[in-house]
Amino acid sequence: MQLSKQRLITLHHCPRLSCKTLRKILEHDPNLDHLYVLSPSDIASFYSITHQQAETIHLYIRQNNIIKLLSIYNEQNIKLITILDQEYPPLLKEIYDPPLVLYVKGNQDLLKTRMIGVVGARMMSHYGREVLMKLIPPLLQDKFTIVSGLAKGVDIQAHSLAMDNGGNTIAVLGSGIFNIYPKEHEGIAHFISQNNLLLSEYPPYTAPTKWNFPKRNRIISGLSEGVLVVEAKERSGSLITADQAMEQGREVFAVPGSILSETSQGTNSLIKQGAKLVTEPNDILEELKGWISVR
Repeated sequence: MQLSKQRLITLHHCPRLSCKTLRKILEHDPNLDHLYVLSPSDIASFYSITHQQAETIHLYIRQNNIIKLLSIYNEQNIKLITILDQEYPPLLKEIYDPPLVLYVKGNQDLLKTRMIGVVGARMMSHYGREVLMKLIPPLLQDKFTIVSGLAKGVDIQAHSLAMDNGGNTIAVLGSGIFNIYPKEHEGIAHFISQNNLLLSEYPPYTAPTKWNFPKRNRIISGLSEGVLVVEAKERSGSLITADQAMEQGREVFAVPGSILSETSQGTNSLIKQGAKLVTEPNDILEELKGWISVR
């Protein structure tokens, strides 16, 4: 492993450092050479970070053996892709705040395929299930990989339908790979890791926290050419994903629903805001035809 990559991974494990701080450090010193020779006060000055952050980094990189952790990850077939690597997904690199390190387990080649995000309500209705059964198989036939967040409801149904129909899926986690959330999805997560792909920006031992999940949504949209929202309440994580998709220049698709249904308020609102109304698979496929060639 290249020294610069190893150093970035070490820094990525350092507690209480935001991606913004890590990115600032990388911009000042792409090879991270100065971290290993400067005192805490000089680190703070050189990288324009706080003295507390500099102390944390100085102690962590000298007291922790990243080689041992990397050996554990390797034994569990977890691979690491940094933003310095050629394998890093090019679409994801385009977004405003791309993850600096991706921890992946499974078929890494899926990151080279065309991807579409599928998100929606955790309290999915029978209507939502029927919509997914109608829309997902044609997307798979057109060689799209289904990207979702392993959550209850629409997410887990999207992953399952992809695999049941012989297609591919990527589960983007809001926790580390060793801490699958929700726990009742550990079985399907294991199956995805064997045949498809688990992906997280968090080191594998990271516990699930409520602020991780909205943040991971930018990865679902960032990997994808477009995001399909099947059911969503007026305030929901699915709408956060849709908003991020719009900011990233991705296509946003929404399935309309009854004006009397709480889980249709969000999707109907997206359509009012300009999301593509979807009633059949071709509404998505036609919009994405040639999408890569014009980028």
